[in-house]
Amino acid sequence: MGQKINPLGFRLGTTQNHHSFWFAQPKNYSEGLQEDKKIRNCIKNYIQKNRKKGSNRKMELDSSSEVITHIEIQKEIDTIHVIIHIGFPNLLKKKGAIEELEKDLQKEVNSVNQRFNIAIEKVKEPYRQPNILAEYIAFQLKNRVSFRKAMKKAIELTKKADIKGVKIQIAGRLAGKEIARAECIKKGRLPLQTIRAKIDYCCYPIRTIYGVLGVKIWIFVEEE
Repeated sequence: MGQKINPLGFRLGTTQNHHSFWFAQPKNYSEGLQEDKKIRNCIKNYIQKNRKKGSNRKMELDSSSEVITHIEIQKEIDTIHVIIHIGFPNLLKKKGAIEELEKDLQKEVNSVNQRFNIAIEKVKEPYRQPNILAEYIAFQLKNRVSFRKAMKKAIELTKKADIKGVKIQIAGRLAGKEIARAECIKKGRLPLQTIRAKIDYCCYPIRTIYGVLGVKIWIFVEEE
């Protein structure tokens, strides 16, 4: 139990919390879900469009990379509060960036009676976030770095954070081989069957010249 299920959904209500807080009648619930998806996609597209591109230099996870860990949405009668948790928020701290993003969201959602209130929160320990590690691995693989070397480097980055275990799995046509396979590397403990164990997880697709690769990362943060 706990081995074949999404670790975040399995622990929802214990060590994991909801990322959306709002109430809707049953007949309007699907519209609220679609609105949340539009908001999240609009923010991610804005970051992707305005991100500084330095494809010719090696990427280290510094202030030049913008990686969103998760987005919280809280809806009120006349206001939609959006809290963006990001690893290195230099891009969104530029003058006029928040106002421009609010205008884009207003056009995307097409909500006349509700206004947006966007807040930025920097992640305290970015190297313990699986999304940031997945983005790092994706950048390395797109630049023809060996997948084993990229995985080991990501494991080394987690040493800077206070975690108890990490597991990284990459699947697909690795190194351009004709037959797809999965490779995995693990360090420390990873009690997937223990509900009180706080485990962060992400699934990240990577588009390469050989096809799409899938990266899954589990991080055992702490046990409550």
